[in-house]
Amino acid sequence: MDIVGFLKSQFICHLLICYIFIVSGLIINFIQLFTLILWPINKQLFRRINCRLAYCISSQMVMLLEWWSGTDCTLYTDPESYPKYGKENAIVILNHNFEIDFLCGWNFCERFGVLGSSKVLAKKELSYMPIIGWMWYFLEIVFCKRKWEEDRKTVVQKLLNLRDYPENFWFLIHCEGTRFTEQKHQISMQVAKAKGLPKLKYHLLPRTKGFAVTVQCLRNVVSAVYDSTLNFRNNENPTLLGVLNGKKYHADLYVRRIPLEDVPEDEQECSTWLHKLYQEKDAFQEEYYRTGTYPAVPIIPPRRPWTLLNWLFWALLLLYPLFKLLINMINSGSSLTLASFAFVIIIASVGVRWMIGVTEINKGSTYGNNDNKQKQK
Repeated sequence: MDIVGFLKSQFICHLLICYIFIVSGLIINFIQLFTLILWPINKQLFRRINCRLAYCISSQMVMLLEWWSGTDCTLYTDPESYPKYGKENAIVILNHNFEIDFLCGWNFCERFGVLGSSKVLAKKELSYMPIIGWMWYFLEIVFCKRKWEEDRKTVVQKLLNLRDYPENFWFLIHCEGTRFTEQKHQISMQVAKAKGLPKLKYHLLPRTKGFAVTVQCLRNVVSAVYDSTLNFRNNENPTLLGVLNGKKYHADLYVRRIPLEDVPEDEQECSTWLHKLYQEKDAFQEEYYRTGTYPAVPIIPPRRPWTLLNWLFWALLLLYPLFKLLINMINSGSSLTLASFAFVIIIASVGVRWMIGVTEINKGSTYGNNDNKQKQK
């Protein structure tokens, strides 16, 4: 196949994948809207249904990573902790260095059967985003404005609401608050120097208040903290566009299970504990860059078929009417109809590129830059 033909086929694949994701996502969002009538009648049934509906959306993204790109993910952990994964509630601390680290976090959830019920601490703006943002609303995701004085009361209430959640869930949190870049790292380390905190080489300073409140609100509900450190072999720089193009990456995830009773309840002590944890995470990163491995047993959790089966279901359901419509449009021979279809394709391609751009590191949030600058004033 020549280069032009390859690019055309790749472009068509992108459009079809995104068409399935967008249309199925909007259909699921619409169904979720009707589940609201269950909330005052049977809240737990509402939650169980929305866990399954949310899985239909998020598992499509995981399918791209697991089956489309074939990315390998090796888990390094304590064999004694491994049987507990997926069978208990947990707070999962993730580093925030890569464009697809959220996908790898979801993949971790999927391998242990908690993808549909997984929770995150997310910025408020995401709640307005169709498909994923709306899905999160029905999952009772904890949204914040990143202004702690305004957020504290709302975050506490949302977290307390999860105490009677009927499904095992993992609460995923990026304590750094924003994705790592060299510029943000320099600013963050200036703050560390000003506050007398140990400097970090591979992470930003963790934001401790949100973590401390999470621990306080979910104590006796959550069993452990999973400290997770993600890296990619051979200095790979994974991107969502690369995954969409079918590029295979090799991820290594180091997970330490820390019983929640080992995490201090007092906010100041919890803050000190989290800073120490990030110093340890920095040391693990250093060892990985030096040796290419982590100090634990490598395990490859079995890949489950449900992400692929879910995607095939939606593909079969949605592609037939699309192809039928396209054939009818071509047979009609109408220039206006064909021009309209071409216009929709262009808009769709721009939309797809925008969605991918949201995940790119060089277009990431300025939150880390602006907020840290304010702290130095």
